[in-house]
Amino acid sequence: MDQFTQILHTHSHRLTAQPGRMRVVQSRLLTPPNLQCCHSSHPISLNPPFLVLLPPKNQYPSLKNQTFPPIPHKPTSSFPFGSLISASMASSTTPSTATETETKPFSVLFVCLGNICRSPAAEGVFRDLVKKRGFDSKLNIDSAGTIDYHEGNEADPRMRAASKRRGIEITSISRPIRLSDFRDFDLILAMDRQNREDILEAFNRWKFRETLPDDAHKKVKLMCSYCKKHDETEVPDPYYGGPQGFEKVLDLLEDACESLLDSILAENKHILDS
Repeated sequence: MDQFTQILHTHSHRLTAQPGRMRVVQSRLLTPPNLQCCHSSHPISLNPPFLVLLPPKNQYPSLKNQTFPPIPHKPTSSFPFGSLISASMASSTTPSTATETETKPFSVLFVCLGNICRSPAAEGVFRDLVKKRGFDSKLNIDSAGTIDYHEGNEADPRMRAASKRRGIEITSISRPIRLSDFRDFDLILAMDRQNREDILEAFNRWKFRETLPDDAHKKVKLMCSYCKKHDETEVPDPYYGGPQGFEKVLDLLEDACESLLDSILAENKHILDS
């Protein structure tokens, strides 16, 4: 440690206690002039001057001949901190033109108990109808269950076979309903009243964990509320029944899906216009 540094360490507490007896000079930080910034290959120069408190020279004659390097007035870095901050702020505040002009598809989620019979069939029927009417790029369609017992499984083979006889392919994989569904979907259709109660119970539980739309519960409706040719108020679970149960489910779903699509198009004119 040289004499100058020793004096600073020894008398720093005295100098700060006697502001009338000290003077301020500008000095460069005694480190290499250029440092590497994390995640950047550009060297960053520590150009701003640092304030160092020095005792009066008449008190310490040995400092009379002490000289200090000049402070450069031009930045030596090709990528200063200011540019980095400005670029970061610009990228976070300037919205993407593509995002602004892109129209978000209307999203529909069908839900039953295990997501292997009724809701996959509803998804398949609605996808087929939407595609035939030329709106498959305008709508986002999915299905889920209120339990995760069958998660990762294909739909019940009996349901897939019954749908295939009507020219409808069911390709969905079972998954449980999740918190993000209340943000991502515009309409959540329950197959029966118990499904609807379970969905709303999940919403009331999850809304305390994360911020969800206040009116998300209004998205939840019964599938049969869209039926026009049938009087049933629920889509019955065919799992424990015979082949006729699966045919009945498809009859109800085809009826409801026709009215559902008409309702969505009537309430969302931009789908027709885009």
